[in-house]
Amino acid sequence: MNQRDQDGTPSWPIGATSTYLTVRRTLASAEQDLRDQIERVAAARRNLPPGPLLADYQLTEPDPDGPARPVRLRDLFGRHGTLLVYHLMFAPDATEACPMCSLWIDGFHGVLPHLRRHTAVVVIAKAPPERLHDWARQRGWTGLRTVSSHGTTFNADLRAEHPDGTQRPVVSVLRAEGDRVRHHYSAAASLPDGGERGLDLLSPVWNILDLLPDGRGDWYAGNDDVPGRT
Repeated sequence: MNQRDQDGTPSWPIGATSTYLTVRRTLASAEQDLRDQIERVAAARRNLPPGPLLADYQLTEPDPDGPARPVRLRDLFGRHGTLLVYHLMFAPDATEACPMCSLWIDGFHGVLPHLRRHTAVVVIAKAPPERLHDWARQRGWTGLRTVSSHGTTFNADLRAEHPDGTQRPVVSVLRAEGDRVRHHYSAAASLPDGGERGLDLLSPVWNILDLLPDGRGDWYAGNDDVPGRT
């Protein structure tokens, strides 16, 4: 964004009617209020007190060139001090991952080089490693690290599954603390009131659909939307 983009130039076209301009200016004020609220919430996230230290989970990472290999949660950080985890809804006995979760991860994959300048990124699912690897390959998640939590309590401990084993869509941020890992933040797709849209700000799809005259409607992603699949 250059300086000319920061001078408050109106974002509506020449020739708009006075009625349109009146309503649009009111909307612009509401959009500014929304921006300010988003900033306040982001600051509150950053200022959370320390979360609990996590167990030294031994996870399993698929290897396209050989058998899956064990990997510690702490090792997933690499050179970074933080780790962004998407808890993919993919049960051990499922043949496909959740289509909505996969939509979110498609977006993460698209901006992965930018995210990696700031944090390590990993997708963790309860599915066996070979099935998780196949799903990542089908989706085209090249270079995006996927790790299986199959056989561990990681999902349950991070509240990424219900007591009956049903998987939940959750995003977590973890922090490295020496040789240990501390939880910083988690959010689920459902909010405390039971409503949805808890993770919508993390997906460009929903935010762009909300710009359109018809909005998002009742559309939900399906696994027939896999990139490259006809």
